[in-house]
Amino acid sequence: MTTSKITTREKVFSTPYFTLVAKHIADEPESDPFYALEMPDYVSVVAQTKAGEIVLVKQYRPAVENVTLELPAGLVDAGDTPDATAVRELREETGFIADRVTLVGCLKPDTGRLANRMWVYFAPGVVRDASSVPEAGMEVVVQTKAQLARALAEGVFDHALHVAALLLAVQLGHLALS
Repeated sequence: MTTSKITTREKVFSTPYFTLVAKHIADEPESDPFYALEMPDYVSVVAQTKAGEIVLVKQYRPAVENVTLELPAGLVDAGDTPDATAVRELREETGFIADRVTLVGCLKPDTGRLANRMWVYFAPGVVRDASSVPEAGMEVVVQTKAQLARALAEGVFDHALHVAALLLAVQLGHLALS
């Protein structure tokens, strides 16, 4: 297998959320550019209560025009760390507080199009902060492991990156669904 080199990068379009970059490959100087989206890294948090339940959120997602069931997640702000973002996003989105978070892994969301990373964290023993109000538009859902396993099997919990995050946490021994 050979590795190609990018010879030029050109910002084609930019928003506060992403930049579309055209990349030309050395081995293919006459071909159309390869396009990639550059955007901030983000985190996903597999949060487990002291009772062993999993903290999830439901929210309307305009991209798929539907309400989705997901892990708490969010973008890593400039100058922030993924660890701090995981703790902040969990609290902002759900009102749950994590004493600690453990890095489960760092995944590449879509190597064919996206140039960012998804940091996956496990937060054991989270507790609800009674004074905290979850982020607007979020419905906090706390499920037993059996309920979450059923949501996975029935395709209700179907955000591919969050399924990957959850199963990585299971595979690496942070969480057991059965």
